[in-house]
Amino acid sequence: MASKIVLIGSGAVGATFAYTVLVKGLATELVIIDQNKDKALGDALDLNHGLMLAYPMKIKAGGYEDCEGADLIVIAAGAAQRPGETRLDLMGRNVAIFRSILGEVTQYTQTAILLIATNPVDLLTLVALKITGWPKNRVLGSGTLLDSSRFRYLVGQKLRIDPRSVHGLIIGEHGDSEVPLWSSLNVVGTPLEDHEENSRFYISPEEKEKIYEETRGAAYEIIAKKGATYYAIALALARITEAILRDQRSILPVSAYLEGEYGVSDICLGVPCVLGNNGIEEIVQVPLSQEEREGFLKSAKTLKEFSHQIGF
Repeated sequence: MASKIVLIGSGAVGATFAYTVLVKGLATELVIIDQNKDKALGDALDLNHGLMLAYPMKIKAGGYEDCEGADLIVIAAGAAQRPGETRLDLMGRNVAIFRSILGEVTQYTQTAILLIATNPVDLLTLVALKITGWPKNRVLGSGTLLDSSRFRYLVGQKLRIDPRSVHGLIIGEHGDSEVPLWSSLNVVGTPLEDHEENSRFYISPEEKEKIYEETRGAAYEIIAKKGATYYAIALALARITEAILRDQRSILPVSAYLEGEYGVSDICLGVPCVLGNNGIEEIVQVPLSQEEREGFLKSAKTLKEFSHQIGF
């Protein structure tokens, strides 16, 4: 089935996502848009040289007019934080960038699905939703899928098992106030909290805190060591893309606009959602412990205060 992806922003994250789309064969057409036109042209040419080794796909550098007929538009463009710059200042610059980008996008399509990757992703997903006025199911962010993958990797490392055999979620902000759902974390259908100290699947409170701190601080560590994170987030974006374009109805924790779910309204946060051809088909509400619920509400409050500061 024909499918068209438009990627806006071909920096480290965007370019790695484009490569992943080619390797996985996720679309029949990929258009790359970047303010630096030579970078977009170079990436398109480089990817085209691999077509014989991957999947048939039409790949080109283009302009906003190419958004016409797009099934999915992925936004990975945005300003990087400057030394000494506050988060609010950075947000102000990125909101201005998003106004410009979305003003162009909406001239050429009103029917695509928007997937936001730019940080702070939850706030910028809200900004995109408000600026476009599109239905909430068609505007989503990468949310806490990457955080959940990091979480499951670290739990798998502790238990010495494949992270794909660990089932657990991080919800809330993609950032410092994210919430690990220890109460529903399980292996082979058995909650880890049911295991006693002598079990190989037991994780002590101290070890849980260490895993959470490493999950939450992963981006800071990677950025300190190599300047940016892009491999794992590109894989997360590709997984969301696959679920949407192939109508898989996969449940993934993405940034979604809440209207009363989990007791929260008028903010975008990472929560498990059913993803398919319509974007967010359904928001799934999972049981939370009292501590988890309080953490989620605190995360929501933090982001709502910030959204009000930037006028959203």
